[in-house]
Amino acid sequence: MKYDDPQRGREVADRVESFVREEVVPVERDHLGEGRVPDETVRELRELARERDLYAPQVPEEYGGLGMDFRELLPVFEAAGRSLLGPAAIRANAPDEGNMHTLELVGTDEQRERWLRPLAAGEAKSGFSMTEPNPGAGSDPKMIRTTAEKDGDEWVIDGHKWWTTQGSEADVLLVMARTDDEAHPYQGCSIFLVPADTPGVEIVRDIPHLGGGLTGASHAEIRYDDVRVPEENLLGEENAGFAIAQQRLGPARLTHCMRFSGMAERALDVAKAYAAERRAFDGPLSDKQALRFEVAEAETRLHAVRSMVRHAARQIAAGEEARVEVAMSKTFAANVTQDAIDTAVQICGGNGIGKDLPLADFYENVRQFRIIDGADEVHKRVIARNAFEDTDPSEVEHLTRFDSS
Repeated sequence: MKYDDPQRGREVADRVESFVREEVVPVERDHLGEGRVPDETVRELRELARERDLYAPQVPEEYGGLGMDFRELLPVFEAAGRSLLGPAAIRANAPDEGNMHTLELVGTDEQRERWLRPLAAGEAKSGFSMTEPNPGAGSDPKMIRTTAEKDGDEWVIDGHKWWTTQGSEADVLLVMARTDDEAHPYQGCSIFLVPADTPGVEIVRDIPHLGGGLTGASHAEIRYDDVRVPEENLLGEENAGFAIAQQRLGPARLTHCMRFSGMAERALDVAKAYAAERRAFDGPLSDKQALRFEVAEAETRLHAVRSMVRHAARQIAAGEEARVEVAMSKTFAANVTQDAIDTAVQICGGNGIGKDLPLADFYENVRQFRIIDGADEVHKRVIARNAFEDTDPSEVEHLTRFDSS
């Protein structure tokens, strides 16, 4: 399919796809079924990405990246997503990708120099510490209980977080906390840059979870007990935490969509190649109509995902928040990519659930997409609220009247 992606985005995406095929996939094959790929191996892939001028496409040039704009990035992220190692290999992996974007948007010059530069170089890692265990903030962020109080020229943070991706490995944590108890949480929370070695930061554990595979992404439970950071560690304006988070999460949800659509595309490629080679019931599996129709359905829905994401990206590029468009894209993409990968696993049968192919790792990883960055139900709530707000009460009688004639 041809999309209206900018020319530079298409060119870089083609080169990323070649890089993934030629450099990343062979490493992936060497480590399938063995768990997390060593950090040293990832660093070697990043050096190869630098040699091919593919490193950190989303990062400004002054910090060592390619400085590509958001619409240019979409096909690049999709190409990288064809392997679980792809995003990490080109330094476009979550959560660092979103955190670097946040620092770029609202960080001071000093904050960018201290944290964005080493993050962009791959010399540091970060975590976004927002979700809390019950009864704190999960799908309803208004329930956030972590607090930050001003004490002289310091902020004192107390709270309990979990599902902080990469939290146990992070050098710096972006922590969301309430800074005004009198205000609605959406107007009374702030984000703080907390070095992970700050006294009072306790990594309780890495939560055992579904997925991980080659990338082995950790999700930490963290306690903040009388954690003191200087006032200059406030990221962005005081009490603007949720506005900043939306600036981070909207684009990040779309880049997730593209990474997972790349994963689904490769899963179908693997399944189609397997079906063409595997003979059963008097011919190749690829000749069976039921299988062909399953693939046709998956391809059609993936095309719809790509189109929706690009529409939402155009809205964001035009300066709009595009909350509904992003919500539609995210929930639809999460379900479509899960179904496509499930179809690929089914086509490959026993080989699909084995770890000689990447499909089993894909399957474990894609399931989280319906929960991370907003569960399906949360996004559907946004979509439904907008749908009913658009209904004019004066039209209700007209819209519900049936004419028997």
